[in-house]
Amino acid sequence: MSNLICYGYHLRIAGWQRGNLLRKSAVIFGAGNVGRGFLGHLLHESDYALTFVDIDRELLRAINAHNGYTLRLAGIDRVQDLHIGPARGIYVKDHSAVARALVKADVAVTAVGARALPVLAEQIAIGLVQRAEERPGAPLNIIICENLRNAADVLRGAIRQHLPTRLHPYLERNVGLVMSVVARMVTSPPPEEKAADPTLIVAEPYYHLPVDRNGFVGPIPEISGLEPRDHFVAWVDWKLYLHNAGHAVLAYLGYQREYIYGYEALDDPLIRPWVQKAMQESAKALAVEYAFDPDKLERDIQDLLVRFTNRHLGDPISRLARDPLRKLAPSDRLVGAATLCLRHDVSPEALAWGIAAALLYDEPSDPQAQELQARLKAGGLDQVLNEVCGLSPHGNLAVMIRPRYEALKEGKMPSSPPEATL
Repeated sequence: MSNLICYGYHLRIAGWQRGNLLRKSAVIFGAGNVGRGFLGHLLHESDYALTFVDIDRELLRAINAHNGYTLRLAGIDRVQDLHIGPARGIYVKDHSAVARALVKADVAVTAVGARALPVLAEQIAIGLVQRAEERPGAPLNIIICENLRNAADVLRGAIRQHLPTRLHPYLERNVGLVMSVVARMVTSPPPEEKAADPTLIVAEPYYHLPVDRNGFVGPIPEISGLEPRDHFVAWVDWKLYLHNAGHAVLAYLGYQREYIYGYEALDDPLIRPWVQKAMQESAKALAVEYAFDPDKLERDIQDLLVRFTNRHLGDPISRLARDPLRKLAPSDRLVGAATLCLRHDVSPEALAWGIAAALLYDEPSDPQAQELQARLKAGGLDQVLNEVCGLSPHGNLAVMIRPRYEALKEGKMPSSPPEATL
């Protein structure tokens, strides 16, 4: 790096620091869709200065150059571009800089993907060692924004492995690990727009972030859209088995019909009824499991169907369907929802179609899709149902999936189901 460039960089960082002495400070692990498209927006509206920690050097350079990034809020009837800042970026392997940011932070959030949490734990532990020395009495709440039902337990256990034993009581006393439910839909812009502005991210204008009230240590931070709730596992399952399950059925059936975008698939009269029915099956089971109001759940479903039609968002099937091995896991959005249905005597007919379509997802650019197809070829359907989905080949759900899988394999789409309500 030349002296001139280095000087300019330090001027920008110094300016960032001087301009934010009176602001609160937030560290966001993950500068991807959720990090920029949702969390950065809510924290920006709450007067936080943002520090992103990520592995994408080019994106971080662009954020530093612009002292922020561009967020395009793409509603059904309105689109607007916002500058989100002040914000800076730190490369994830710059352990010293990440630790300093955590020492100064008023709050932290994670949006790195569930599989990256154990790796992230080491970084957090390094920062906590330094924070315990410099600010021993200050609490730090870390809001976990990952699609993982036990994310707080996973992250806490992983952090403990990297912390000195003497600091385990500090972790329990001073660090809140807070589960959340992220329901804002976020996608990447077209390549030509991303080339013009590498910081650009596109999201729907949805402002609700339910969080586990009992996960916080000390006062709950004031953040726009934050909704502290009790009995949080119910809300995790609401998001996973309603929103995520509906999106998954839409995506996998849409892929079978060769659609590019989710809204195109939802316009298909052969697909939309099955998406609605899948969410209604989940809703019936959720109403029994957690005593949710059935009428409220039906309103939630209709609201989701409207949001799924958002053409300005341009949400591609490839994003909605990616990582099929994770989405077919025993407690995830499809098999988990169908299993909950069977537990409460709800027949998961539409969910079974969604699972069958997911098993056939063979997108060439998706490594998990290719691994899934390789496992099906090597071991057959029953072995995959057992090893990936946690299902006995002779169980009720496997028996429902098998004929649907064979039908879709032969190109036979299901006819529309009878109209149903909760």
